[in-house]
Amino acid sequence: MERGASEPDPSRQRNGVVAALYGEFTDTFNDRVRYSVSLTESALTVQRISSSPGRSKVVFNLTDCIGCRAYRGPDSADVGAYFKAYFYPFKRRWMSAGVARQRVEQCFRVALVQDPLANLQEAERWAHAIRDASVLQAPRRDGVAYTEVRRPCRVMILVNPHSGRGQALQLFTGHVQGMLTEAAVPYTLVITEHQNHAREVVRKADLTQWDALVIMSGDGLLFEVINGLMEREDWQEAIQTPLGILPGGSGNALAASVHHYSQSPPAWNEELLLSCGFMLCKGLVGSMDLVSIHLASRQRLFSFLSLAWGFVADVDIESEKYRHVGAIRFLMGTLVRLATLRVYQGRLAYLPVKEAPKLPKGSIKANHPPPTPQHPSLCSSLSCRLIPNPSPSQKSHHNHNSTNSNHNTITKSSNNAITTMRPETQSDGKAVALVDSLLPGLDQPVPESWTVVREEDFVLVLAIYQSHLAEDLWTVPGAMADDGHIHLFYVTAGISRPALLRLFLAMEKGAHLACGCPHLVYEKVKALRLEPISPQGVITVDGEMVEYGPVQAQIHPGLARLICG
Repeated sequence: MERGASEPDPSRQRNGVVAALYGEFTDTFNDRVRYSVSLTESALTVQRISSSPGRSKVVFNLTDCIGCRAYRGPDSADVGAYFKAYFYPFKRRWMSAGVARQRVEQCFRVALVQDPLANLQEAERWAHAIRDASVLQAPRRDGVAYTEVRRPCRVMILVNPHSGRGQALQLFTGHVQGMLTEAAVPYTLVITEHQNHAREVVRKADLTQWDALVIMSGDGLLFEVINGLMEREDWQEAIQTPLGILPGGSGNALAASVHHYSQSPPAWNEELLLSCGFMLCKGLVGSMDLVSIHLASRQRLFSFLSLAWGFVADVDIESEKYRHVGAIRFLMGTLVRLATLRVYQGRLAYLPVKEAPKLPKGSIKANHPPPTPQHPSLCSSLSCRLIPNPSPSQKSHHNHNSTNSNHNTITKSSNNAITTMRPETQSDGKAVALVDSLLPGLDQPVPESWTVVREEDFVLVLAIYQSHLAEDLWTVPGAMADDGHIHLFYVTAGISRPALLRLFLAMEKGAHLACGCPHLVYEKVKALRLEPISPQGVITVDGEMVEYGPVQAQIHPGLARLICG
């Protein structure tokens, strides 16, 4: 499906360097205006040929180039041919401070001889060389291992026309469709018709026909796609299909995160869409962590973004009524929820990333019971009608043989966004599913290496594994898509409404951890368990409401693959 990003096309190389080209061409609209054009391995340099001193020279970085094409003009009497290159460099915004990617095209007329075919061949030679050089100059980050989507690639794009303000399809045709044409990326557009349509499509699709699956929607559609892939019998291969994201919803958390990982200046709305479209055209692929989540009814699902309980989950679900206003729905929901701030009772335990972590204030080791608890701890004794999950001692899912047939089957829930696992089959005919080796059964106590949080009164609990919770909420400044961490935040009771509002306002710039709020705790963890005591509440996974009750989760580093910059 893919080749390594560092593997150049040997037919276009000489000692690993793209051969330089030089030519003189005329302007597409005025034959009297001529340009000297030179191509190196990293740049296309254009200079107008003039007798006057101080001739202007423009250098286009091939890192910003997504494609180039050669063609004949519409006039059959014109013996010339043309090549046009498409760039998306960072340029100053028209109406505000800062820079953002903006489209720039450069077109030249080739009329070296009176033979139209020879001119077209020369234009194609330039277009081919520019395309090859721009592929080698894709914007890579130091220390990150990339592969590339195979070229020419075949892309399935799934669009939810009702996401966000209901403009996803218009945004695609207005901003993305042209970029894909410029980059010569063939695609098939699938417009979803109902909830879990995307999940059904990818579960049944012949993935050998596709080099990438791209979602044009909010985060909920990608949640469907990932769980559809993990339902397949060939889930191990299916989940390796590169996934792309184009923001078309309200929150667009993953799109904002991918943009952030590319080390680009902040962008929102159409600028964010343009940035994600640019990365899709460049086709670099990195790893992405997924989190396996178990609910009390033995339902299992896979998450790429977040698990939330309390304030964040309340705002996410309650603000659905404001969906028509776009991303501002979350601000409106926040203000409404602040007016009637709730406190939830529950128990929280987690496996820290460090073997001997410094315990946060008010926490204790799991093997020491809390002093005089008001209720029996669900972390130590939970009376649930559950079949235990595979033992934490099982390190690999490849050779796991369960003696209980229910271990590898995830029961379908009334919430049809939940995954029903369809395990892979071993050579001996027994089913195998991805094993969560760090998680005991929900009816078992957490291991002694876990930390149990002493507080039982929470305003919110948020486990997130991307940098952004929304376009304008930079929740984990240091997070990466494949850092192998669940970033756990919780806010304890006693925080005032103004203090909580200040935290979320500071989160817009990633400064909330510097606020010194005594009620905010942040930990990097590998696994966690949350056990609500309050009889009513909301739990969300990737912004989708799931069954309310005990839940636990474990991260699986680099399980999926993500088109990123």
